[in-house]
Amino acid sequence: MSNIVNDLVEEYIRETLVDTKGLLKELEDYAHKNNVPIIHKEVAEMIKVLLKLKKPKKILEVGCAIGYSSIFFSSSLDNDVQITTVERNEDMIKLAKENIKRAGLLDKITILEGDAEEILKNIEGEFDLIFLDAAKGQYKLFYDMIIDNLKSGGLLISDNILYKGMVASDSFVVRRKKTIVKRMRNYLDYICSCEYLDTSLIPIGDGVALSYKK
Repeated sequence: MSNIVNDLVEEYIRETLVDTKGLLKELEDYAHKNNVPIIHKEVAEMIKVLLKLKKPKKILEVGCAIGYSSIFFSSSLDNDVQITTVERNEDMIKLAKENIKRAGLLDKITILEGDAEEILKNIEGEFDLIFLDAAKGQYKLFYDMIIDNLKSGGLLISDNILYKGMVASDSFVVRRKKTIVKRMRNYLDYICSCEYLDTSLIPIGDGVALSYKK
């Protein structure tokens, strides 16, 4: 039970969407088997549509894991994009590099290795799209570091913002997650009230926030 949408509705959506193939399918199977968090199927397909509409040329991703999202984004854009992604876990970095190499995207995807809190302090350049999918309790901190790097007219996508429904209702909150939930609520309050953003909160996957920078 995801606590975000009715299980039958979620199951119907996932069964109706067309399955991925090739390397992406392999990565999905690996993630499922090894409990590696990747974007939910329905979220990925929504982002694919947004990518094709927006056609970003430069993407910043915070939270690379095994490289699934970066490879998915690039393939959705016919590899006509440059992606910078951040990851601190050495095991994930090793897998991501292997997967990116297998995908033939070494010249399209750059991994910045280390703690996001340190790396994002020195991030340079402007991005058409930023995908935030890292430590849930640090979203506001990361946001403050990178929002100036998002172009006007750019899109910020924040994933997992409902955090298994805990952000929406205290009845779902696990005691050890209270601090993370509080911080996420504060983050969502901020981006929803920010004068230079238009933000929509969408209850699919584990919750997604789409923020357009005016």
